[in-house]
Amino acid sequence: MGQNTVIVVLGASGNLAAKKLGQHRRGLLSDKLKIIGFDLTRMSDDDFIKHIKSCVDQSSPELEDHLKAFCERCSYITINQDAGDESFVDLRKRMESFIEGDETQNRHFYMALPPNVYVAVSEQLRRNCYAEKGDSQIIIEKPFGHDLESSVELHKKLEPNWKESEIFRVDHYLGKEMVKNIMTLRFGNPMFGAVWDCNHIDNIQISMTENIGTEGRGGYFDDVGIIRDVMQNHLMQLLALTTMERPGSFSAEDLRQEKARVLRLVPPLETKHTLTGQYIKSPDGKHPGYKDDEDVPKDSRCATFCTSVAYVRNARWEGVPFILKSGKALNESKTEIRIQLKDTTDAMLRDTKHNQLIIRIQPDEAVRLKMNAKMPGYELRTIETELDLLYQQTVENPDIPEAYEALLLDAFDGDYSESVSEQELEASWKIFTPLLHELEGHKEIKPAEYAYGSEGPHDLEDFVASYQLQE
Repeated sequence: MGQNTVIVVLGASGNLAAKKLGQHRRGLLSDKLKIIGFDLTRMSDDDFIKHIKSCVDQSSPELEDHLKAFCERCSYITINQDAGDESFVDLRKRMESFIEGDETQNRHFYMALPPNVYVAVSEQLRRNCYAEKGDSQIIIEKPFGHDLESSVELHKKLEPNWKESEIFRVDHYLGKEMVKNIMTLRFGNPMFGAVWDCNHIDNIQISMTENIGTEGRGGYFDDVGIIRDVMQNHLMQLLALTTMERPGSFSAEDLRQEKARVLRLVPPLETKHTLTGQYIKSPDGKHPGYKDDEDVPKDSRCATFCTSVAYVRNARWEGVPFILKSGKALNESKTEIRIQLKDTTDAMLRDTKHNQLIIRIQPDEAVRLKMNAKMPGYELRTIETELDLLYQQTVENPDIPEAYEALLLDAFDGDYSESVSEQELEASWKIFTPLLHELEGHKEIKPAEYAYGSEGPHDLEDFVASYQLQE
Protein backbone atom coordinates (compact mmCIF):
# COMPACT_ATOMS: atom_id res chain seq x y z
CA MET A 1 0.00 0.00 0.00
CA GLY A 2 2.78 2.39 -0.96
CA GLN A 3 0.62 4.42 -3.35
CA ASN A 4 -1.39 7.50 -2.49
CA THR A 5 -4.24 5.94 -0.51
CA VAL A 6 -7.32 7.33 1.23
CA ILE A 7 -9.45 5.42 3.73
CA VAL A 8 -12.88 6.92 4.31
CA VAL A 9 -14.68 5.65 7.42
CA LEU A 10 -18.42 6.21 7.06
CA GLY A 11 -20.00 6.12 10.51
CA ALA A 12 -16.71 7.21 12.09
CA SER A 13 -18.29 8.81 15.17
CA GLY A 14 -19.24 5.42 16.63
CA ASN A 15 -17.04 3.87 19.33
CA LEU A 16 -16.71 0.56 17.49
CA ALA A 17 -15.58 2.26 14.28
CA ALA A 18 -13.01 4.29 16.22
CA LYS A 19 -11.67 1.16 17.93
CA LYS A 20 -11.30 -0.67 14.62
CA LEU A 21 -9.66 2.38 13.09
CA GLY A 22 -7.31 2.75 16.04
CA GLN A 23 -6.08 -0.84 15.68
CA HIS A 24 -4.01 0.35 12.72
CA ARG A 25 -1.85 2.63 14.80
CA ARG A 26 1.19 0.32 15.02
CA GLY A 27 3.15 1.78 12.12
CA LEU A 28 1.94 -0.81 9.60
CA LEU A 29 0.31 1.62 7.18
CA SER A 30 1.91 3.58 4.35
CA ASP A 31 3.27 7.09 4.89
CA LYS A 32 1.16 8.17 1.91
CA LEU A 33 -2.06 7.18 3.66
CA LYS A 34 -4.79 9.65 4.63
CA ILE A 35 -7.85 8.83 6.74
CA ILE A 36 -11.13 10.74 6.61
CA GLY A 37 -13.94 10.30 9.11
CA PHE A 38 -17.34 10.90 7.47
CA ASP A 39 -20.50 10.98 9.56
CA LEU A 40 -23.62 12.91 10.60
CA THR A 41 -22.24 13.81 14.04
CA ARG A 42 -20.84 17.34 14.01
CA MET A 43 -17.13 17.23 14.81
CA SER A 44 -13.95 19.16 14.07
CA ASP A 45 -10.74 17.40 13.09
CA ASP A 46 -9.49 17.80 16.67
CA ASP A 47 -12.72 16.34 18.08
CA PHE A 48 -12.35 13.33 15.78
CA ILE A 49 -8.77 12.72 16.86
CA LYS A 50 -9.75 12.97 20.54
CA HIS A 51 -12.51 10.45 19.84
CA ILE A 52 -10.04 7.99 18.33
CA LYS A 53 -7.62 8.41 21.23
CA SER A 54 -10.37 7.78 23.77
CA CYS A 55 -11.17 4.41 22.20
CA VAL A 56 -7.72 2.81 21.82
CA ASP A 57 -4.90 1.45 23.95
CA GLN A 58 -2.13 3.89 24.87
CA SER A 59 -0.51 1.72 27.53
CA SER A 60 3.08 2.14 26.34
CA PRO A 61 5.26 4.99 25.02
CA GLU A 62 5.64 3.09 21.73
CA LEU A 63 1.88 2.86 21.24
CA GLU A 64 1.53 6.53 22.15
CA ASP A 65 4.09 7.48 19.49
CA HIS A 66 2.38 5.35 16.82
CA LEU A 67 -1.00 6.79 17.74
CA LYS A 68 0.31 10.34 17.48
CA ALA A 69 1.74 9.69 14.01
CA PHE A 70 -1.47 7.90 13.02
CA CYS A 71 -3.70 10.77 14.11
CA GLU A 72 -1.69 13.25 12.07
CA ARG A 73 -3.15 11.55 8.97
CA CYS A 74 -6.76 11.89 10.15
CA SER A 75 -9.38 14.49 9.31
CA TYR A 76 -13.16 14.67 9.48
CA ILE A 77 -16.13 15.82 7.40
CA THR A 78 -19.60 16.32 8.84
CA ILE A 79 -22.39 15.10 6.55
CA ASN A 80 -25.18 17.54 5.78
CA GLN A 81 -28.11 15.14 5.49
CA ASP A 82 -30.38 17.75 3.89
CA ALA A 83 -27.97 18.76 1.13
CA GLY A 84 -28.21 15.74 -1.18
CA ASP A 85 -24.84 14.91 -2.74
CA GLU A 86 -23.15 18.06 -1.43
CA SER A 87 -21.27 16.33 1.41
CA PHE A 88 -20.09 13.56 -0.94
CA VAL A 89 -18.81 16.24 -3.33
CA ASP A 90 -16.94 17.79 -0.39
CA LEU A 91 -15.50 14.36 0.34
CA ARG A 92 -14.29 14.02 -3.24
CA LYS A 93 -12.64 17.45 -3.11
CA ARG A 94 -10.91 16.55 0.17
CA MET A 95 -9.53 13.36 -1.40
CA GLU A 96 -8.44 15.21 -4.54
CA SER A 97 -6.54 17.72 -2.39
CA PHE A 98 -4.18 14.89 -1.41
CA ILE A 99 -3.21 14.19 -5.05
CA GLU A 100 0.02 15.69 -6.36
CA GLY A 101 0.27 16.18 -10.12
CA ASP A 102 -0.77 13.17 -12.21
CA GLU A 103 -0.60 10.78 -9.26
CA THR A 104 -3.02 7.84 -8.95
CA GLN A 105 -5.03 7.45 -5.77
CA ASN A 106 -6.62 4.34 -4.26
CA ARG A 107 -9.83 4.89 -2.30
CA HIS A 108 -11.26 2.54 0.34
CA PHE A 109 -14.71 3.24 1.77
CA TYR A 110 -15.25 1.40 5.05
CA MET A 111 -18.98 1.44 5.81
CA ALA A 112 -19.43 1.23 9.58
CA LEU A 113 -23.14 1.75 8.95
CA PRO A 114 -26.47 -0.07 9.37
CA PRO A 115 -26.90 -2.54 6.48
CA ASN A 116 -30.16 -0.92 5.41
CA VAL A 117 -28.24 2.12 4.09
CA TYR A 118 -25.49 0.20 2.26
CA VAL A 119 -27.14 0.53 -1.13
CA ALA A 120 -28.04 4.24 -0.94
CA VAL A 121 -24.61 5.23 0.39
CA SER A 122 -22.76 3.04 -2.11
CA GLU A 123 -24.67 4.73 -4.95
CA GLN A 124 -23.61 8.18 -3.74
CA LEU A 125 -20.01 7.04 -3.38
CA ARG A 126 -19.98 5.62 -6.89
CA ARG A 127 -21.55 8.74 -8.33
CA ASN A 128 -19.35 11.28 -6.56
CA CYS A 129 -16.21 9.67 -5.11
CA TYR A 130 -15.08 6.84 -7.42
CA ALA A 131 -11.38 7.09 -8.27
CA GLU A 132 -10.73 8.13 -11.87
CA LYS A 133 -7.12 6.99 -11.57
CA GLY A 134 -6.55 4.17 -9.12
CA ASP A 135 -8.65 1.53 -7.39
CA SER A 136 -11.88 2.01 -5.44
CA GLN A 137 -13.33 -0.41 -2.91
CA ILE A 138 -16.26 -0.60 -0.49
CA ILE A 139 -15.85 -2.58 2.74
CA ILE A 140 -19.04 -3.88 4.34
CA GLU A 141 -19.85 -6.07 7.34
CA LYS A 142 -22.48 -8.64 8.16
CA PRO A 143 -25.37 -9.09 8.11
CA PHE A 144 -25.40 -9.48 4.34
CA GLY A 145 -29.13 -9.87 4.10
CA HIS A 146 -31.70 -11.59 6.32
CA ASP A 147 -32.11 -14.77 4.27
CA LEU A 148 -31.21 -16.06 0.81
CA GLU A 149 -33.68 -13.84 -1.04
CA SER A 150 -32.64 -10.60 0.69
CA SER A 151 -28.95 -11.44 0.34
CA VAL A 152 -29.32 -11.97 -3.42
CA GLU A 153 -31.32 -8.73 -3.63
CA LEU A 154 -28.58 -6.80 -1.80
CA HIS A 155 -25.95 -8.12 -4.20
CA LYS A 156 -28.08 -7.19 -7.23
CA LYS A 157 -28.45 -3.63 -5.94
CA LEU A 158 -24.72 -3.22 -5.31
CA GLU A 159 -23.73 -4.91 -8.56
CA PRO A 160 -24.55 -2.10 -11.03
CA ASN A 161 -22.11 0.26 -9.30
CA TRP A 162 -19.53 -2.03 -7.72
CA LYS A 163 -17.90 -5.10 -9.21
CA GLU A 164 -17.38 -8.18 -7.06
CA SER A 165 -13.65 -7.40 -7.07
CA GLU A 166 -14.45 -4.01 -5.49
CA ILE A 167 -16.56 -5.35 -2.60
CA PHE A 168 -14.74 -6.60 0.53
CA ARG A 169 -17.16 -8.43 2.84
CA VAL A 170 -15.81 -8.59 6.38
CA ASP A 171 -16.30 -11.66 8.56
CA HIS A 172 -13.93 -10.80 11.40
CA TYR A 173 -13.47 -14.47 12.30
CA LEU A 174 -11.39 -14.89 9.15
CA GLY A 175 -8.87 -12.47 10.66
CA LYS A 176 -8.36 -14.47 13.85
CA GLU A 177 -4.93 -16.05 14.14
CA MET A 178 -6.07 -19.62 14.78
CA VAL A 179 -8.62 -19.49 11.97
CA LYS A 180 -5.84 -18.45 9.61
CA ASN A 181 -3.80 -21.35 11.03
CA ILE A 182 -6.33 -24.03 10.02
CA MET A 183 -4.96 -24.36 6.49
CA THR A 184 -1.37 -24.63 7.73
CA LEU A 185 -2.37 -27.36 10.18
CA ARG A 186 -4.28 -29.28 7.52
CA PHE A 187 -2.02 -28.94 4.51
CA GLY A 188 1.36 -28.47 6.21
CA ASN A 189 1.23 -31.66 8.34
CA PRO A 190 0.88 -34.99 6.48
CA MET A 191 -0.03 -36.80 9.73
CA PHE A 192 -3.30 -34.84 9.81
CA GLY A 193 -3.95 -35.07 6.08
CA ALA A 194 -3.75 -38.89 6.26
CA VAL A 195 -6.71 -39.13 8.65
CA TRP A 196 -8.74 -36.13 7.46
CA ASP A 197 -11.75 -38.09 6.16
CA CYS A 198 -14.79 -40.17 7.05
CA ASN A 199 -12.69 -43.35 7.37
CA HIS A 200 -10.98 -42.00 10.47
CA ILE A 201 -13.14 -39.17 11.84
CA ASP A 202 -16.35 -39.91 13.74
CA ASN A 203 -17.67 -36.37 14.20
CA ILE A 204 -16.57 -32.73 14.26
CA GLN A 205 -17.93 -30.15 16.69
CA ILE A 206 -17.66 -26.46 15.78
CA SER A 207 -18.77 -24.20 18.60
CA MET A 208 -18.82 -20.55 19.58
CA THR A 209 -20.27 -19.79 23.00
CA GLU A 210 -20.44 -16.66 25.15
CA ASN A 211 -20.89 -16.27 28.89
CA ILE A 212 -22.76 -12.98 28.49
CA GLY A 213 -26.28 -12.32 27.29
CA THR A 214 -27.53 -9.73 24.82
CA GLU A 215 -26.77 -7.03 27.43
CA GLY A 216 -29.01 -4.21 26.22
CA ARG A 217 -28.93 -5.29 22.57
CA GLY A 218 -32.09 -7.35 22.89
CA GLY A 219 -34.12 -5.15 20.54
CA TYR A 220 -31.56 -5.61 17.76
CA PHE A 221 -30.91 -9.27 18.55
CA ASP A 222 -34.59 -10.21 18.48
CA ASP A 223 -34.70 -9.41 14.76
CA VAL A 224 -31.58 -11.48 14.13
CA GLY A 225 -31.21 -14.40 16.51
CA ILE A 226 -28.20 -16.60 17.14
CA ILE A 227 -28.44 -18.42 13.79
CA ARG A 228 -28.06 -15.26 11.70
CA ASP A 229 -25.72 -13.58 14.18
CA VAL A 230 -23.14 -16.38 14.39
CA MET A 231 -23.95 -19.66 12.67
CA GLN A 232 -24.72 -18.58 9.10
CA ASN A 233 -21.46 -16.64 8.89
CA HIS A 234 -18.74 -17.40 11.46
CA LEU A 235 -19.46 -21.12 11.88
CA MET A 236 -19.93 -21.64 8.14
CA GLN A 237 -16.50 -20.15 7.47
CA LEU A 238 -14.97 -22.50 10.06
CA LEU A 239 -16.84 -25.43 8.49
CA ALA A 240 -15.61 -24.50 5.02
CA LEU A 241 -11.96 -24.19 6.08
CA THR A 242 -12.17 -27.51 7.93
CA THR A 243 -13.76 -29.48 5.07
CA MET A 244 -12.62 -27.93 1.78
CA GLU A 245 -10.21 -29.68 -0.56
CA ARG A 246 -6.67 -28.36 -0.96
CA PRO A 247 -6.89 -25.29 -3.22
CA GLY A 248 -4.71 -25.07 -6.33
CA SER A 249 -2.93 -22.18 -4.61
CA PHE A 250 -3.54 -19.92 -1.65
CA SER A 251 -4.61 -17.10 -3.94
CA ALA A 252 -7.89 -15.38 -3.10
CA GLU A 253 -9.58 -16.81 -6.18
CA ASP A 254 -8.59 -20.44 -5.55
CA LEU A 255 -9.23 -20.31 -1.80
CA ARG A 256 -12.69 -18.75 -2.05
CA GLN A 257 -13.61 -21.10 -4.90
CA GLU A 258 -12.86 -24.17 -2.77
CA LYS A 259 -14.80 -22.81 0.21
CA ALA A 260 -17.82 -22.08 -1.96
CA ARG A 261 -17.56 -25.52 -3.59
CA VAL A 262 -17.71 -27.43 -0.30
CA LEU A 263 -20.51 -25.26 1.10
CA ARG A 264 -22.62 -26.12 -1.95
CA LEU A 265 -22.33 -29.78 -0.88
CA VAL A 266 -24.04 -29.13 2.48
CA PRO A 267 -27.80 -29.83 2.31
CA PRO A 268 -30.20 -27.43 4.07
CA LEU A 269 -30.37 -27.95 7.83
CA GLU A 270 -33.47 -29.64 9.24
CA THR A 271 -35.44 -29.07 12.43
CA LYS A 272 -35.18 -32.78 13.33
CA HIS A 273 -31.41 -32.29 13.61
CA THR A 274 -31.69 -28.98 15.48
CA LEU A 275 -32.13 -27.92 19.10
CA THR A 276 -32.84 -24.27 19.97
CA GLY A 277 -32.94 -22.51 23.32
CA GLN A 278 -33.58 -19.17 25.00
CA TYR A 279 -31.98 -18.16 28.29
CA ILE A 280 -33.92 -17.25 31.41
CA LYS A 281 -32.54 -15.56 34.53
CA SER A 282 -29.70 -17.18 36.45
CA PRO A 283 -30.58 -19.40 39.44
CA ASP A 284 -29.28 -16.75 41.86
CA GLY A 285 -31.28 -14.01 40.12
CA LYS A 286 -28.21 -11.84 39.49
CA HIS A 287 -28.45 -12.10 35.70
CA PRO A 288 -31.75 -11.34 33.93
CA GLY A 289 -33.36 -13.55 31.35
CA TYR A 290 -33.53 -12.65 27.66
CA LYS A 291 -37.18 -11.55 27.83
CA ASP A 292 -36.45 -9.40 30.90
CA ASP A 293 -34.93 -6.87 28.49
CA GLU A 294 -37.54 -4.13 28.02
CA ASP A 295 -36.85 -4.04 24.27
CA VAL A 296 -37.65 -7.74 23.82
CA PRO A 297 -41.30 -8.82 23.27
CA LYS A 298 -42.61 -10.96 26.11
CA ASP A 299 -43.78 -13.59 23.63
CA SER A 300 -40.44 -13.68 21.74
CA ARG A 301 -39.45 -17.03 20.24
CA CYS A 302 -36.01 -15.78 19.25
CA ALA A 303 -33.29 -18.40 19.76
CA THR A 304 -30.33 -17.30 21.86
CA PHE A 305 -28.91 -20.82 21.57
CA CYS A 306 -28.82 -23.29 18.72
CA THR A 307 -27.11 -26.54 17.94
CA SER A 308 -27.69 -28.16 14.57
CA VAL A 309 -26.12 -31.01 12.67
CA ALA A 310 -24.82 -30.56 9.12
CA TYR A 311 -23.47 -33.07 6.63
CA VAL A 312 -21.17 -32.69 3.62
CA ARG A 313 -22.27 -34.86 0.72
CA ASN A 314 -19.00 -35.97 -0.81
CA ALA A 315 -16.70 -39.00 -0.60
CA ARG A 316 -14.36 -37.44 1.95
CA TRP A 317 -17.05 -36.58 4.51
CA GLU A 318 -19.90 -39.00 3.79
CA GLY A 319 -21.77 -39.74 7.02
CA VAL A 320 -19.69 -37.52 9.32
CA PRO A 321 -21.92 -35.28 11.47
CA PHE A 322 -20.76 -31.69 11.91
CA ILE A 323 -22.27 -30.54 15.19
CA LEU A 324 -22.60 -26.75 15.07
CA LYS A 325 -23.25 -24.97 18.37
CA SER A 326 -23.59 -21.35 19.39
CA GLY A 327 -25.24 -19.58 22.26
CA LYS A 328 -25.32 -16.64 24.64
CA ALA A 329 -25.43 -16.55 28.46
CA LEU A 330 -23.72 -19.93 28.77
CA ASN A 331 -21.17 -21.12 31.34
CA GLU A 332 -18.11 -20.09 29.32
CA SER A 333 -16.92 -18.04 26.36
CA LYS A 334 -15.08 -20.27 23.94
CA THR A 335 -14.66 -20.87 20.22
CA GLU A 336 -13.16 -24.16 19.11
CA ILE A 337 -13.17 -26.94 16.54
CA ARG A 338 -13.13 -30.39 18.16
CA ILE A 339 -12.35 -33.30 15.83
CA GLN A 340 -13.14 -36.70 17.32
CA LEU A 341 -11.57 -39.72 15.64
CA LYS A 342 -13.06 -43.20 15.47
CA ASP A 343 -12.35 -45.92 18.00
CA THR A 344 -9.27 -48.13 17.87
CA THR A 345 -9.94 -51.58 16.44
CA ASP A 346 -7.08 -53.27 18.33
CA ALA A 347 -8.73 -55.61 20.86
CA MET A 348 -5.53 -55.98 22.93
CA LEU A 349 -5.87 -52.39 24.17
CA ARG A 350 -8.73 -51.77 26.52
CA ASP A 351 -10.19 -48.61 28.00
CA THR A 352 -8.77 -46.43 25.27
CA LYS A 353 -10.23 -43.00 24.64
CA HIS A 354 -11.02 -41.46 21.28
CA ASN A 355 -8.20 -39.42 19.80
CA GLN A 356 -9.24 -35.78 19.55
CA LEU A 357 -7.70 -32.79 17.81
CA ILE A 358 -8.87 -29.53 19.39
CA ILE A 359 -8.25 -26.19 17.71
CA ARG A 360 -8.91 -23.46 20.28
CA ILE A 361 -9.61 -20.21 18.45
CA GLN A 362 -10.33 -18.10 21.51
CA PRO A 363 -9.49 -17.44 24.26
CA ASP A 364 -5.90 -18.69 24.75
CA GLU A 365 -5.15 -19.77 21.17
CA ALA A 366 -4.01 -23.39 21.19
CA VAL A 367 -3.87 -26.72 19.39
CA ARG A 368 -4.34 -29.82 21.54
CA LEU A 369 -4.08 -33.48 20.60
CA LYS A 370 -5.63 -36.00 22.98
CA MET A 371 -4.13 -39.46 22.59
CA ASN A 372 -3.60 -42.77 24.40
CA ALA A 373 -0.40 -43.86 26.11
CA LYS A 374 0.69 -46.70 28.41
CA MET A 375 0.19 -46.21 32.11
CA PRO A 376 3.58 -46.50 33.87
CA GLY A 377 3.90 -49.82 35.68
CA TYR A 378 3.91 -53.58 35.09
CA GLU A 379 0.43 -53.88 33.59
CA LEU A 380 -0.59 -52.95 30.06
CA ARG A 381 -3.05 -50.20 30.91
CA THR A 382 -3.77 -47.04 28.97
CA ILE A 383 -4.16 -43.44 30.02
CA GLU A 384 -5.27 -40.41 28.05
CA THR A 385 -2.51 -37.86 27.50
CA GLU A 386 -2.46 -34.48 25.82
CA LEU A 387 0.01 -32.78 23.51
CA ASP A 388 -0.50 -29.06 23.89
CA LEU A 389 0.62 -26.18 21.68
CA LEU A 390 -0.41 -23.09 23.60
CA TYR A 391 0.68 -20.03 21.65
CA GLN A 392 1.35 -17.91 24.72
CA GLN A 393 3.74 -20.55 26.13
CA THR A 394 5.29 -21.97 22.96
CA VAL A 395 6.00 -18.76 21.03
CA GLU A 396 8.00 -16.13 22.87
CA ASN A 397 6.07 -12.84 22.99
CA PRO A 398 3.65 -13.82 20.20
CA ASP A 399 2.55 -10.76 18.24
CA ILE A 400 -1.04 -11.81 17.54
CA PRO A 401 -2.84 -9.05 15.65
CA GLU A 402 -6.43 -8.13 16.31
CA ALA A 403 -8.78 -9.78 13.80
CA TYR A 404 -10.00 -6.47 12.37
CA GLU A 405 -6.44 -5.20 12.08
CA ALA A 406 -5.40 -8.20 9.98
CA LEU A 407 -8.54 -8.13 7.84
CA LEU A 408 -8.55 -4.43 7.07
CA LEU A 409 -4.85 -4.45 6.20
CA ASP A 410 -5.64 -7.21 3.68
CA ALA A 411 -8.53 -5.15 2.33
CA PHE A 412 -6.34 -2.07 1.91
CA ASP A 413 -3.66 -4.19 0.20
CA GLY A 414 -6.21 -5.66 -2.24
CA ASP A 415 -5.89 -9.21 -0.82
CA TYR A 416 -9.38 -10.73 -1.03
CA SER A 417 -8.48 -14.17 0.36
CA GLU A 418 -10.22 -13.30 3.64
CA SER A 419 -13.19 -11.53 2.11
CA VAL A 420 -16.42 -13.54 1.91
CA SER A 421 -17.30 -14.05 -1.74
CA GLU A 422 -20.80 -13.72 -3.13
CA GLN A 423 -20.72 -17.46 -4.01
CA GLU A 424 -19.86 -18.42 -0.40
CA LEU A 425 -22.57 -16.14 0.90
CA GLU A 426 -25.22 -17.60 -1.38
CA ALA A 427 -24.23 -21.17 -0.51
CA SER A 428 -24.34 -20.53 3.24
CA TRP A 429 -27.75 -18.85 3.05
CA LYS A 430 -29.10 -21.87 1.12
CA ILE A 431 -28.04 -24.04 4.07
CA PHE A 432 -29.84 -21.94 6.70
CA THR A 433 -32.79 -20.21 5.04
CA PRO A 434 -35.19 -23.21 5.02
CA LEU A 435 -34.45 -23.84 8.72
CA LEU A 436 -34.99 -20.17 9.61
CA HIS A 437 -38.27 -20.00 7.74
CA GLU A 438 -39.53 -23.18 9.41
CA LEU A 439 -38.54 -22.08 12.93
CA GLU A 440 -39.99 -18.60 12.47
CA GLY A 441 -43.07 -19.62 10.50
CA HIS A 442 -44.42 -22.16 12.98
CA LYS A 443 -45.50 -20.63 16.28
CA GLU A 444 -45.70 -24.05 17.92
CA ILE A 445 -41.90 -24.37 17.64
CA LYS A 446 -40.54 -22.72 20.77
CA PRO A 447 -36.95 -22.66 22.04
CA ALA A 448 -36.23 -24.65 25.19
CA GLU A 449 -35.45 -22.58 28.27
CA TYR A 450 -32.03 -22.71 29.90
CA ALA A 451 -30.65 -20.81 32.86
CA TYR A 452 -28.18 -17.96 32.40
CA GLY A 453 -24.72 -19.39 33.14
CA SER A 454 -25.65 -23.03 32.41
CA GLU A 455 -24.34 -25.31 29.66
CA GLY A 456 -27.51 -24.85 27.63
CA PRO A 457 -30.90 -26.59 27.31
CA HIS A 458 -31.53 -29.70 29.42
CA ASP A 459 -31.63 -32.00 26.36
CA LEU A 460 -28.32 -30.75 24.93
CA GLU A 461 -26.12 -33.54 26.24
CA ASP A 462 -28.38 -36.30 24.90
CA PHE A 463 -28.82 -34.47 21.60
CA VAL A 464 -25.06 -34.20 21.00
CA ALA A 465 -24.38 -37.72 22.25
CA SER A 466 -26.81 -39.15 19.69
CA TYR A 467 -24.39 -38.12 16.94
CA GLN A 468 -21.18 -39.33 18.64
CA LEU A 469 -19.41 -42.56 19.40
CA GLN A 470 -19.64 -43.24 23.13
CA GLU A 471 -16.65 -44.02 25.35
